[in-house]
Amino acid sequence: MKDPNKKYINWPTLALMGFVTVVGFDDLIYNFQNQGLSVIISWILMIVLYVVPYSMMVGHLGSAFNHETGGLSSWVRGTNGDFMGYLTAWTHWAASIPYIVDTANTIVIGIGWLINGTANLQDQLSNSGFALLTLVVFIVFIYIQSKFKNSMEFLSKVGGIAMFSMTVLFVVMTFTALSMGGHIETEPITAKALMPKFDFHYLTTIGLLIYGINGAESIAPFITKMRNPQKEFPKAMIMLAAMTGFLTIFGSFSLSVFFNAYHLPTDLKMNGSYYAFQALGQHFHLGNIFMYIFALTEILYLSALLAVLLDAMTRMLISDTGSKYIPKILQKTTASGLPINGYLLTCGLSAFIMMLGIFLPSMLDVFDWLLNLNGIISPGVTCWVFFAFIQVRRRSNEFPSDYTFIKNDKIAQIIGWWCLLITLAATIFGMGPKDVPSMSATWWYELIINIVAIASLVGLGAILPYLTKREDRSNKGAAFTQRQWIGITIALLATIVGDLYIGGTHARNSIWLMIVITVIGCTLIYLCGHKQHDLKEVEI
Repeated sequence: MKDPNKKYINWPTLALMGFVTVVGFDDLIYNFQNQGLSVIISWILMIVLYVVPYSMMVGHLGSAFNHETGGLSSWVRGTNGDFMGYLTAWTHWAASIPYIVDTANTIVIGIGWLINGTANLQDQLSNSGFALLTLVVFIVFIYIQSKFKNSMEFLSKVGGIAMFSMTVLFVVMTFTALSMGGHIETEPITAKALMPKFDFHYLTTIGLLIYGINGAESIAPFITKMRNPQKEFPKAMIMLAAMTGFLTIFGSFSLSVFFNAYHLPTDLKMNGSYYAFQALGQHFHLGNIFMYIFALTEILYLSALLAVLLDAMTRMLISDTGSKYIPKILQKTTASGLPINGYLLTCGLSAFIMMLGIFLPSMLDVFDWLLNLNGIISPGVTCWVFFAFIQVRRRSNEFPSDYTFIKNDKIAQIIGWWCLLITLAATIFGMGPKDVPSMSATWWYELIINIVAIASLVGLGAILPYLTKREDRSNKGAAFTQRQWIGITIALLATIVGDLYIGGTHARNSIWLMIVITVIGCTLIYLCGHKQHDLKEVEI
């Protein structure tokens, strides 16, 4: 029986909510540089074979776990227990670290365009200067978040809508320009150029495609607010897929109008959005007006997003997992409820990620590497969605749902496995560096820091429950004694510095030396913290 006083969400509204969270103009730029014209066919394949079933699975899970608000970690916890739920929450949070750093970097780029009106910033800043400005952005927005939390959440929604409006505007204005006799930079546009080349390079770029279109799980809680989810939710997801398809296909074609897909600028990922709106304005004899509007929109949106992410992701991790797996020191909050030590951990890991990239040849390489790192970690987290869906359909009697994606459990599981294997493959192949010559010195170094970054982010999550147990067993409420902490810190720093130094030699076999150093370092860390001298007395 439906509540006549309840306010329901209609399916077009839900589709628009999902559209804002799924794809943006920058995602078109990133993948256009990776694949050129062939990205158009790649987008079509992804929409049909991935986005539609992925969105439907999210709807099924959101409906099955409506009592737990449909969060990703709650889906896994409900099917595989608390610890797996914790691992999901941790990896979801860890995936936000490179994203936060990349967001802060992009804000710096946007400010540079707003001030200079050109891409000169990359020539003016060293890698260390780029990292320092990114750190300043972190500090500023931690302060803003602590003072103006609600306004930042509001601005993120306004900025998000404005960003998508700019993307649609670009597509419409491009076709208007063509109707007025505009010139297409990419010539010739042939069937061969449109067909993807399924080689190793292509496989390494799938992760960034998924990164550009995932995020549908954020609207899962709203399926329970629909009047008739079984009929209305599929309509919303079909509308979402249609809008995403329109934006990605026609947006990519629009880029080919202003950029020669056969000879793209090397800094397209970093500055391509600004180049595009700059070219659009010049075509209509409006100067840089579109570029400046886009720069303001980008800074507004990303600034609000960064402020919200710094707080929301930290609170989500701590509140979602509670005291069972997170050490008490990270659960500490200020009088105003600010998770101060969680903030410090976020900033510390972000600084660590920035430090890994600081030894790359240029600021452009740093930006591209961070972006590509998101193309590894983000799909990895999305794997949890399909894992949970498969578990739910294996035990469908235990998880009733108002909305069911494919009534036959066997077929549903096959589709779940299909999406899981694609996403897992994209994660693994995404480890291969892009935007640099294959097997070059920089290629090997980026491969090393990809491994170090992922191992560090995931490894820390595996260690925290162990620290929590030690903390609970200790009389002093600390996981390690002061002497143990000093030993662990020295061993950890020696491991990181050793890996970076070996990687910095750019030797082809340096990856094996890095593995040896890491194994030795982990052994030393374990030995330093193995003994516990202040255990509580065991009650008999």
